[in-house]
Amino acid sequence: MVLTPLPDSRTEPDGSAVIRVLSYNVRSMHDDTAALARVIRACAPDLVLVQEAPRFFRWRKAAARLAKSSDLVVLSGGATAAGPLLLCSLRVTVERTEDVLLPLTPGLNRRGFATAVVRIGGARLGVLSCHLSLQRDERLAQAGLLLDQLASLGVEHAVAGGDLNDVPAGKAFRHLAGPLQDCHAAAPWGGELTFPPDGPRKRIDAVFATPGIEVLGCGVPAGLPGVADADLRAATDHLPVLAALRVPATG
Repeated sequence: MVLTPLPDSRTEPDGSAVIRVLSYNVRSMHDDTAALARVIRACAPDLVLVQEAPRFFRWRKAAARLAKSSDLVVLSGGATAAGPLLLCSLRVTVERTEDVLLPLTPGLNRRGFATAVVRIGGARLGVLSCHLSLQRDERLAQAGLLLDQLASLGVEHAVAGGDLNDVPAGKAFRHLAGPLQDCHAAAPWGGELTFPPDGPRKRIDAVFATPGIEVLGCGVPAGLPGVADADLRAATDHLPVLAALRVPATG
């Protein structure tokens, strides 16, 4: 099945920006990296919110290879954010970046956020990639820290996304979907479930946007021209989430 096309990236006459945002857990690029790059390129994103980017030996080179093969550049994150990574197109002008490490719970994995403030067209936008805990209480606390971090960016409009390790009925997911728009729920497009890629059963990956952003469509891009089912299964152990958003121009 071929999907109804999402709007292409563009700048509107009033300065607002139509952008594509992709959230993708890449499992440290342990799978088929050529398939991964093909999926990302076919989605034509302005911003990619990566989770489980390489974090160890020569991780910067691995991130650079992923960006180059996807026709993008590295924005921020990686090992310095404990896994979340931001990539962007040359359409994006970077204002500032910050990698944030979250409090470490003994016996659990270190978590963090990759964040940035960028300009696209006439719009100014905060961006955050996250990978929340597998442990319920820590995950809920991290959802609260995510909202605090977005607020600290000091921007009117922001987008956040990642692997939540939680489903829409879960406490952490609902904590985020209260003040933010769950983009798939706001404008369903494409597929819904994201894990595992072969016979997905759960929606644990999502893109969120602040209320002033117009969601034009969001979902798993299975069926998007150029996105092969075989590539989605081979690229990593999650399906990606692609959102088209209209971000108002900064006043």
